[in-house]
Amino acid sequence: MCRLFFILACIFLTAVTEAAGLPAIGPDETDTTSGCDTAAGWQLTARDSDRTPEYSGVAVGNGSLGMLPWKEPFSIRHVIMNNVFERQGDDGLNRIIYGICPFGITMYIDGKAVSDNDISDWSQTLDMKRAEHSTTFTIAGKARVEYSFMALRNLPFALMMTCRITASDDINVEVSNKMTVPGGYRNSVSGLCSFMAESRHIDLLLTRAETQHGTHKVAASAMFFPDSHFSRSNHFSRGNHFSRGSISASGRPEECADMISASLKNGEAASFTLAGTICSTADFTDPSNESVRQIVYIDRLTPDKIIGSHLDMWENLWQSDIEIEGDAEAQQAVRLALYSLYSSCREGSRLSIPPMGLSSTGYGGHIFWDSELWMFPPMLMMNTGIAKSMIDYRADRLDRARAKAYAYGYTGAMFPWESDGAGEEATPVWAITGPMEHHITADVAIAAWDYYCVTRDREWFEESGWPLIRSAAEFWESRASRNDDGTWSIHGVTGADEYANNVTDNAFTNGAVKKALQCAVKAGKVCGAEVPGIWKELSEGLRIIESPDGITLEYEGYSGEQIKQADVNLLGYPLGVITDRNRLLRDLTYYESRIDPVNGPAMSFSIFCVQYARLGYAEKAMEMFRKAYRPFQRPPFGAISETASSANPYFATGAGGLLQAVLNGFGGLRITDRGIIQKKPVLPPSWTRLTIKGVGPDRKTFTVTSGKIQ
Repeated sequence: MCRLFFILACIFLTAVTEAAGLPAIGPDETDTTSGCDTAAGWQLTARDSDRTPEYSGVAVGNGSLGMLPWKEPFSIRHVIMNNVFERQGDDGLNRIIYGICPFGITMYIDGKAVSDNDISDWSQTLDMKRAEHSTTFTIAGKARVEYSFMALRNLPFALMMTCRITASDDINVEVSNKMTVPGGYRNSVSGLCSFMAESRHIDLLLTRAETQHGTHKVAASAMFFPDSHFSRSNHFSRGNHFSRGSISASGRPEECADMISASLKNGEAASFTLAGTICSTADFTDPSNESVRQIVYIDRLTPDKIIGSHLDMWENLWQSDIEIEGDAEAQQAVRLALYSLYSSCREGSRLSIPPMGLSSTGYGGHIFWDSELWMFPPMLMMNTGIAKSMIDYRADRLDRARAKAYAYGYTGAMFPWESDGAGEEATPVWAITGPMEHHITADVAIAAWDYYCVTRDREWFEESGWPLIRSAAEFWESRASRNDDGTWSIHGVTGADEYANNVTDNAFTNGAVKKALQCAVKAGKVCGAEVPGIWKELSEGLRIIESPDGITLEYEGYSGEQIKQADVNLLGYPLGVITDRNRLLRDLTYYESRIDPVNGPAMSFSIFCVQYARLGYAEKAMEMFRKAYRPFQRPPFGAISETASSANPYFATGAGGLLQAVLNGFGGLRITDRGIIQKKPVLPPSWTRLTIKGVGPDRKTFTVTSGKIQ
């Protein structure tokens, strides 16, 4: 009876999700660990009909490497190396670079290369629980092929591929692997690395190259681990000889291929694993040998154990999860958002998350306010280790922020709008945001205070948090101006709404500065430090301008212009500067219709969702929640793009906003000076239960049913 109920439920949920343009849910995609009445939400699946020009992939990442599999057989669009920068283009800006891809598989069946035109019954699945991207297809009358890609969580510089071929006739199979070196690299060579590691023979493909301007050396290694059906070729390239016994630079990567082959009878299955590593001088003085050493390590531990450790680490990550019952569409969208942030950063890395995560080089891989205001809060709740890496990224670059403040005539620290790997300004010179969008310095200070409030890590706070907060307060002390009436103003800024430049008293900027200075006063008390009285005076005196009819004006002189994204409304949440219920509602109503529906980024309506939920308007909050992701989803997996008119997923900033809508809105969670608390949760009418697991350092669980805390 239970099984029948589940099947009927899956049929219903499939119809609902297909109508919403989302991947279908089937019985094989169920979280079997959660009981027969729990809908899936772990797997996103695409079918044959999704192999269209509109196809938009989803990445697998481990916080150091990101890999974007694509729809053609064995194809990978690119590999991203986190925090590996080089100056590029006419503007000479530091931008994150693509890595050498160690996987370039071509499969030959009876001598013919398998191409997109030869396959049918194609499907792809992202299994978020395993962080594994799998593809299956049929070659008519020949074989069924299943392969998957993983960015190994336990080895930050390693990738893994597994493949299984099941013959439907007597066939000969050859598998060739070539490295792919992105355009712009120079002096690339590829060849055999063959040697005895104690009693085991190591045969792998190694490629080395320099980045375009010689900033970094990059090396990638790849090695087959075939089952007994396969045999290795005596050389690594058709028609080319490769010497053994040492690393040999034998030619360009496109000329060099590692090969294995097998003869299979009808019904037989053969499999292989392919391990790849990518290292650069951003992390290693000797990336070439290090990439080989890590392959040897995988060989000794065996790929199965390595994959097992990867799965164990993701199982631990998923101890902090969000479960939504009654809304399969929301469950998939929210879990993909959480998966995308988990994939883009890692504990101990001291790195943060760029707007596109590790799915692309969008925005040069720079770090913006997106990190502190949008992605950091959900990570602080769900994974304090990742949150620490994100705020440590700023602490490590505090000296550069101080240098920037000095260069612009201010004291304290002035964080760059777009931070490159060194923490210097990387905004294009034509973008006014670089010299004028200063609120990021307040955003960083608030994040540092919140991290201390949640973790109570006193040692970290005294060594890293307090210097960040103090330096930010010193900056604002030098940046603000006293008016004749005793109030304070900040002139010449760009706020969160980047359509309004060089304005006075931008609402969000002033609100963020108020909050940051309040944090600085409290932080000084924690550290026993004497703080200047001007900080409190400035916090209380900064102008937040209100119209005669009670609307908070975005800046001095604002008269209803279209805005790019939420600005004023951020004063209600997350800043908490405006708390009056009627004023919050007036501001929500007024600014909702003024956000650019075409070019506005995905996260604005998450802010509206949180505030409507906290005000008790569950249905209106749900409307805003849907608007925070539906217009931005791209087929076939539902990855979120930055705007309703763009196609550049995955937009990690939007993921952060969507998670805040659930955690801080419907879930009622709040980051306070006393840590994480829950207050006034509310569920949308269609949700029957919301469970938020693994919250904070103590990994608490919060459950809400019909608006009640359990």
